[in-house]
Amino acid sequence: MFGLSDEEISAIQAGNFESLPAAEVALLRMTDAMADTPSNISEELYVQLRSHFSEEQLIELAASAALENARARSNRVFDVGSDGLYRKGLRFKQK
Repeated sequence: MFGLSDEEISAIQAGNFESLPAAEVALLRMTDAMADTPSNISEELYVQLRSHFSEEQLIELAASAALENARARSNRVFDVGSDGLYRKGLRFKQK
């Protein structure tokens, strides 16, 4: 199966990252910190990120997260709702 299960999505939404690999947890913490105002990444988190990713990878990941954050904020201005792509129980074909 590809992607996350409904249970994993619910756990992540609740802030429970225990089932995820350490690299993904660090990225989720980075994106969460980037969404704060002001968006500051602690030295501790940066060290954690650097243990999993190169500087070049972090630049690309941060740029992607920033773009998604801007898109989400723009959607709020125009009251753009969900596209309905995620529905609980939805399963995708395996390759």
